[in-house]
Amino acid sequence: MVNLESFFATVKLPSMSEVAHALIQTLNDDDASVPQVRDLIAKDPALSAKLLRLANSAQFGLPRGVGTLDDAITMVGMSKVRTLALGACLSESFPNLPDLDRKEFWRSSMACAGYAQWLANRLGIDGQLAWLTGMMLRLGELLIAQADPATLREIEKLPHLPGVRWQREQRLIGFTEGQITAELARRWNFPMQMVQALQRSADPITEQAFSRLGAVVHLAGLLAETENAGPDSVDGLPADVIAALTLDADWLRTRFPDTSTFLDVTA
Repeated sequence: MVNLESFFATVKLPSMSEVAHALIQTLNDDDASVPQVRDLIAKDPALSAKLLRLANSAQFGLPRGVGTLDDAITMVGMSKVRTLALGACLSESFPNLPDLDRKEFWRSSMACAGYAQWLANRLGIDGQLAWLTGMMLRLGELLIAQADPATLREIEKLPHLPGVRWQREQRLIGFTEGQITAELARRWNFPMQMVQALQRSADPITEQAFSRLGAVVHLAGLLAETENAGPDSVDGLPADVIAALTLDADWLRTRFPDTSTFLDVTA
């Protein structure tokens, strides 16, 4: 593949629902209101039901049950409900692929989302935007699978060491899953901040314009790929990225999150 244009000419883009496209537009609209987001989600009864089940799950630990979208937005927050709705839409837009372990793929994606939100909250970056960006990071690999199943098998061969998949993608097709996802996000009109973060997710330091969100997703992606990640995993993260984000390694170890607390919209 010479460039992303030629790559995208070989794949069929997944179809997104009208509700999902409308929700993406609200990400670019600082004036988006609670009624606007609620009414968009309500157009899809299956999505509404899924969000209510999620809001009533132990993951949220709400003090009382949630029976309506209005309740969910009031108790969980519009930003989080909208983000979870988009995440659910995205996870259902891609078909099952025979050469990819779907359960492991989405486990990794949800872990990346959770780690990205954890880091973003520490840095004063929009946590919901970070969650969605982290969740989307590996979507480009699903398009690689569609374009060239043989290449996917080479990319996915064991061992799955943190960051190795990005190196294999770069070597085999000339760009990473994050760069492919960035182009997909651009075509779907996601916020430019997300597009730029995904573009730089595999190598955030060497880019001319440093993306803090891209660096956050970089670290989150590495942690998501780390088997049995825990406080000691911080020692294996790139020190230059941690320094560029002015993160404190001791804080990262002390406050390292439990992945069982991460939200999972694919369960």
